[in-house]
Amino acid sequence: MVQRRKLSTTIGASNYAYLQTMVKSGKAESVDDAVDRAVELARRVDNRTRLERQTAVYFAGRSADNAAEEGEIENALSAASQEMDFDES
Repeated sequence: MVQRRKLSTTIGASNYAYLQTMVKSGKAESVDDAVDRAVELARRVDNRTRLERQTAVYFAGRSADNAAEEGEIENALSAASQEMDFDES
């Protein structure tokens, strides 16, 4: 069972209507569940944004030697994957 915390707050009318719509449409079992789902979605978006930013920083900061080495690894993996039959059981 997931541990739950009590949250008492006031939200905008349109946000509450959205949460109720999630419940009525079956996307959430209750307003509580709808809040959890909305927060989880926001967290995923934040995580993706952070990963994109960190990835851009990584690629912008790598040296030419490092980029060449990664290119060689990429080519080797690509060639090896061409030899594999992923449909074979």
